[in-house]
This record gives sequence, C-alpha cells and structure tokens, in this order.
Amino acid sequence: MTAIKHALQRDIFTPNDERLLSIVNVCKAGKKKKNCFLCATVTTERPVQVKVVKVKKSDKGDFYKRQIAWALRDLAVVDAKDAIKENPEFDLHFEKIYKWVASSTAEKNAFISCIWKLNQRYLRKKIDFVNVSSQLLEELPKVAEESVPSGENQSVTGGDEESVDEYQELNAREEQDIEIMMEGCEYAISNAEAFAEKLSRELQVLDGANIQSIMASEKQVNILMKLLDEALKEVDQIELKLSSYEEMLQSVKEQMDQISESNHLIHLSNTNNVKLLSEIEFLVNHMDLAKGHVKALQEGDLASSRGIEACTNAADALLQCMNVALRPGHDMLLAVRQQQQRFGDLREYFARRLANHLNNVFVQQGHDQSSTLAQHSAELTLPNHHPFHRDLLRYAKLMEWLKSTDYGKYEGLTKNYMDYLSRLYEREIKDFFEVAKIKMTGTTKESKKFGLHGSSGKLTGSTSSLNKLSVQSSGNRRSQSSSLLDMGNMSASDLDVADRTKFDKIFEQVLSELEPLCLAEQDFISKFFKLQQHQSMPGTMTEAEDLDGVTPSRQHNPGTPLPVSSERDMIRQMMIKIFRCIEPDLNSLIALGDKIDSFNSLYMLVKMSHHVWTAENVDPASFLSTTLGNVLVTVKRNFDKCISNQIRQMEEVKISKKSKVGILPFVAEFEEFAGLAESIFKNAERRGDLDKAYTKLIRGVFVNVEKVAHESQKTPRDVVMMENFHHIFATLSRLKISCLEAEKKEAKLKYTDHLQSYVIYSLGQPLEKLNHFFEGVEARVAQGIREEEVSYQLAFNKQELRKVIKEYPGKEVKKGLDNLYKKVDKHLCEEENLLQVVWHLMQDEFIRQYKHFEGLIARCYPGSGITMEFTIQDILDYCSSIAQSH
Repeated sequence: MTAIKHALQRDIFTPNDERLLSIVNVCKAGKKKKNCFLCATVTTERPVQVKVVKVKKSDKGDFYKRQIAWALRDLAVVDAKDAIKENPEFDLHFEKIYKWVASSTAEKNAFISCIWKLNQRYLRKKIDFVNVSSQLLEELPKVAEESVPSGENQSVTGGDEESVDEYQELNAREEQDIEIMMEGCEYAISNAEAFAEKLSRELQVLDGANIQSIMASEKQVNILMKLLDEALKEVDQIELKLSSYEEMLQSVKEQMDQISESNHLIHLSNTNNVKLLSEIEFLVNHMDLAKGHVKALQEGDLASSRGIEACTNAADALLQCMNVALRPGHDMLLAVRQQQQRFGDLREYFARRLANHLNNVFVQQGHDQSSTLAQHSAELTLPNHHPFHRDLLRYAKLMEWLKSTDYGKYEGLTKNYMDYLSRLYEREIKDFFEVAKIKMTGTTKESKKFGLHGSSGKLTGSTSSLNKLSVQSSGNRRSQSSSLLDMGNMSASDLDVADRTKFDKIFEQVLSELEPLCLAEQDFISKFFKLQQHQSMPGTMTEAEDLDGVTPSRQHNPGTPLPVSSERDMIRQMMIKIFRCIEPDLNSLIALGDKIDSFNSLYMLVKMSHHVWTAENVDPASFLSTTLGNVLVTVKRNFDKCISNQIRQMEEVKISKKSKVGILPFVAEFEEFAGLAESIFKNAERRGDLDKAYTKLIRGVFVNVEKVAHESQKTPRDVVMMENFHHIFATLSRLKISCLEAEKKEAKLKYTDHLQSYVIYSLGQPLEKLNHFFEGVEARVAQGIREEEVSYQLAFNKQELRKVIKEYPGKEVKKGLDNLYKKVDKHLCEEENLLQVVWHLMQDEFIRQYKHFEGLIARCYPGSGITMEFTIQDILDYCSSIAQSH
C-alpha cells in the first residue's frame, strides 16, 4: 500500500499541488467488484482545500487516473455501519449516498479517522459520524471538548500532527544530493548497514574539519578588533568638525527663515487680492441689471408686441439676478443687501403692473365678445375666441415669470380669468341653446308645447357625435296607435322625414360647435397659465374641491407654486368653473330629443359611447371626458327606460274579441326595433347594452305571445302561436343577431310544433265513421285476433265495411275539404301568408290517413276487392281545385 501511495502522490497529486494524507482500497457495494481508491488530500497552497478523490486504474495500462473529486465541505454524513463489530462497509453522503466496501476494516478505520481530523482542523463543520467507534474519534486530545482557534493556521496537537503529516516530500535539491550520494555507493541498496557506516565516518570527518576552521579564525578576529578601534578614533574627529560646521550654518538658517516668512506674507497678500477681485467681479457680473431692463420693467408698453418682448427679456434678466447663488458671506455685505432689496421692489412693482394690465384685458375681452353675440343670435354658431387667445398668448412667458416669482398675484389672475370667462361663456352658451331648441321644434309656440320656457334646458360640452343619437330612430317608427316603442308624448306620424333630418343636422351642429370650443379653451389655459395637461399619474377630483373657483392651490400655502400632479387638477377645476352650464344644458337637450322621439336614446347611446371612448383614450380625467361620461349615464338611463316601457306595454296589450288576432302589434314593432337598432349599433362600442336589451325584449315577446294566445277567443291558440313565432323566426333569420341564436331556434321550434298541432286539430277525422270502423279493427288485432280473421267478426265483416265506404263518395269528401279550407282561411291572417303552407300539410295528413285505411283493408280483407270510392289522385285534384277557387 505504501508503494501505491507513493505512486499516486507522484503521478496524480503532485502535479496538482496536492498532498495525499490517507488512502483506502474500496469497491462499490452490491456490484461486480471493481477496485478503486478513495484518497483524502489537501492542497499545498493557501487557503487549504480538502477533498476526497476517487482514483481508478486505467483499463489501457498500469497507470492510475483521477475519476471524480468531492469537496469535504459537501460531505454531510459518514456511516461506518457498525461501531462494535468489524465491518468493511461504509457510506459517504455527498449530494447522494455512495456505498463502499473497504479491502480491510483497518484501512476503513484509518480513512475515517483521517476524515474526522481534517474536518476538525480545516473545516470545523458539523459532519455526522454515524456508527463510528468512540475510540477511533478519541485519538485526538479532547477536540470535541476544547475550543480550537479558527483560521488557516489552526492545528491539532502532539502525535496527531505527525499522523496527518506522516509523509513529507523531498525538495529538488535534497533529492539530487541523495541521488549523487547513492551513485557513489552502488551497494547502498543491497548493503544498507555498510552504507550507513560509511556515512557515519564521513560525518565524523566533517565535524573535525569544522572545529579546526573555527580555531584558525581566532587570529583574524584580533586583527579585526584593532581595525575597529582605529575607525572609532576617526569618527570622533569627524564629529568635532561637523559640530563647528553646524554652528556656522545656524546663523544662515535664521536669516533664511526671516526671508521665507516675508515671502509668505507677500504671497498671502497677493492671493487675498485676487480672491477679492474675483468676488467683486462675480457680484458685479451677476447682480447688475441693465438700465434698459429697469426702464422696461418700470415703463415698458404692455400693449404692443415690441414692449411685451422687452418686458419679457427684462423680467428674465431680473429673475436671473434674484436667483443667483450667492457664496458664503455675500449676504452680509451691505451693497448686496441693498441690491437685493432693489430687485425685490422692482419685481413687486412690475408684478403689480402686469396683473393690473391683464385684468383690464380680461374685462375688455368680455365687453368685446358681448358685442358680437348679436351677430350669432340667429345662427347656430358659437363666437370664436381664437383672436382673444392669440392676443393673450403673447403674455404666456410673463405669466410663467409671474407664477415663479409672485404666486399670489398669479393665483389672483387665474381666479379673475375664471370669473370673467364663466359669465361670458354662460351668456354665449345660453343663447346658443335657445337658438338650437327653437330650430329643433320649429317655432317658439312649438317650443312651449315641449315645455321649453326661457333657459330651462341647457346642454353640456361634449363631442360632435351626440346629435346623431337624437333623431334617426324616429324615421322607422310605425304609426300604429298601440305601438310599444312610442314612449314620448308624440306619435311617429307627427314627424316626417324632413323634420327628422332637420333635427339630426341641428344636433350635429350643436355638438360640433361645443367640442372645439372646450378643447380650444383647455389648450389655451394650459399654454397661458403654464399648466401641464398630461401626467402619468393623474390626480383625482375630491368632493372637497369647490366648483366656485377654489383651485387645488388652496390646499397649499399662498404664494407657493403647485406640484406638477396638482396642475392637471387645476386645469380641470378651471374648466368646470368656466363651463359649469354645459352639462345641465346638454342633459336638457337630451331630454327634449327623447320627448320628440323615444328612439333618439338609441342614437345617443351609440354616439355618446363612441365619443366617451375617444375622450378617455386621450385623457381619461379631463373635463371633456368627465362631462361626456356623466351625460352618457343619463343617456343610458333613457335607453333602459325605453326598453322597460316597451316590455310594460307588451304586458298591457289588449286584443279584440270580435276580430282575428293575426300578427300582434308588439311582434311587428320588435321587428321594426331590431331592424333599426341593428343599423344604429353597427360597429358600436356598447354593443353589449343592445344585446342585453334584446334578451329582455325577446323574453317579453315570447311570454306575451303565449299570454295573448291563451286569452284569444276568436282565433285558435295554435294559430296565434304559429303565426307570431313564424314572424319572429323570419325576423331573426333576416337580421342575423348573434346573441339571439338560441331564441331563433326556440321560435322555429314553437312555430313548427303549433303548426303541426293546428293541422292535426283542424283536420281532425274527415272520414269519421270510417275512422271509428278501423279503430275497432285495430282494437281486435290488439286483442290477439289475426288480421286476416277480422273479416269474420260480425261487426267488422265485409258487408259492414262496404256500407261505411258508401257513405263517403268523392263528392262528399270534396265538400268536406272545401268547408275545411274556408275555416282555415278565416283563422289565418294575410300578413304571414301561411294558408298554402297549412293547406299543403292538411293535404299530406289526409293522404296519410287514406293510405293507412287502404293498408288495413289489404291486410284484414285480402282478396275482397273492396276499395275506397276515391283515390289519392282524386284527393290531390280536390285540394288543388279548392285552393284555386279561393
């Protein structure tokens, strides 16, 4: 084993800078025995790394190769299997469990002991040693009880160190010397005792030579001591000369110190002068306002473009002078404090002059716009505020300056602007809506007919889409007096196509005027008052925010600019204040449109939904988006009310007891509603609202058709159900409404069932006595009598059959069919054109009964030659002749 250990150290571990400390010959448990070696190694370089290496003999030769290595820190458990009995098996728990069988128990114990010592010395890691003898682990002196210092130099004591380091490799020089010595003694290997004796003799010779060398060097030592004494005397003389030189240089040093001090003071004075000049230049360059700027701020013309530009430049220069970053100590200079005071007074004066001028401009704008209202009184247009916005935008930079320097005056200007403009827009929008209402209703008298008195109805600012909502639906209304969809106070006959077209155009014009007005004003407010419209985290309105002009700045200290997140809220609050009349006016106009024609709610829902969606995509928290959203709620309520009224009127419908029912009014009007709704809601965003309404309406139609059918006295129930469900099925098939596919199938099923039921019920038994006869025949067969023996029954013999057949000649059959046709014709209505369908089914049913009778005759009376007095062709001719005659 020692030779193998030496070979492994030389061939495998030395090239990798590792030392082999322990080795065990093992094979895997339970398998075909293939021997290998487990080696415990440490690296020769620090930090020391401890490994367990598996080495295997190569299949191609006698050399060994390194197969796999595990770090000792990854070892969790060492299981020796049995702590009492000798057992060569043991397990090592790394990432998985490796089971080994050692060649001997002694090798296994030595290897486990080495692992335990390496763990104690280098890792101090808790490795579980299971089933290991305590004697094996007690070879180290009480390691488990004493605290051993940690670190790379940590070691165990006594013989344990020798056992760990039992092998120490020779260095290159030692190895070379041993080889030379052994070459000189060829018998060193064969005769070790002679070789050791020779080495001993040579060692004694070397010791004698060393002693003689030491004795010969005594004379040389005496000579060296004399030389040292002479050197000391020379050193004393040199020290005396150096002392005299030092005294002479002392006076020179004092003079040089005085010169150096003088030069330092001169340099310090120059440095101070340069710094003082730099500070003065800094103050002069940054805190000096040109006379031209001062004059512009005090006397500049704020009405002309050139004057505004000069004032803007002067204001920027003043702001730069006031915001200059002073260095420490500057604020203690009297001149600096005086200049700052002068700048503050100049800023206050110009801010006051600018605020007064802009207030006058706001007032003048109100007077100028009021004078133009008369020009628009007869036209459905709103005055254009673009010239006013254009003139005011020249002051935008000055407003930004005022916002950053005197927020109190900036806030006052904002409030004054809202006060003046809200009154101006209120007058303009009020007159605008009055004209719109008059044009919608035709005349002032008609306006009073709809309850329009003065300024009772007002619109809200929104988009240009709502007008299409109001009128188009009325174009397809029926003029029936019992119409379910007539929810207003007017019938559809009161409006013609020209009126609806005019209503549509007026509504379109109203909204096309309001939308750009709101957008232009909001854009102007953002630019003029320097407020940001768009923000990634938009603020939300709270109930505490006041609509009478209290802006979000009230939440902050006066004179302190708003944070960016609140500027967006300020724009919305300003728009609410300025256009506070739009939402109620628009709700009033929507109510008027609903009063004129209840179908307007369909158009308004579609268009309003589209424009709310568009506005929310641009800015979900803007004034326009919020206002349209509020109005959309009103429109949705009107739409829901329309559907509820239709269902209620279905439930209240009454039918005449003297005339046939035909197609019920609410069925015809559902067809009209569905057709119109499909054209309106094509590609609409709120298709889901219509689908919900369809579901409610169709359920109401189904329930009330069945209710009317049960109550009908003149028309049979099956006819009412058949005709109306046929009409519903035809409507749904034509319109292809996806959400009503199930109802379409249900309508078809109900139509088919009641059609079959009516045919069977109406046809009944046209050959009644013949039916009774053959029912008796079938009863005898059911009792067990054979079919060919039925003719021997007294009541059902051939004579009785011939007697019954003679009672139904062809003439009587045709007469019965003619009466049946007239009866069906009275029951069915002309709108659905189902008479021929029903008659054809009755013909088929009659022929089926005829074939059934012939079959019974052939089976029960074979060879009798008995036949009916009319044929199937006669039946077809009778039915065709009757249908043509009517």
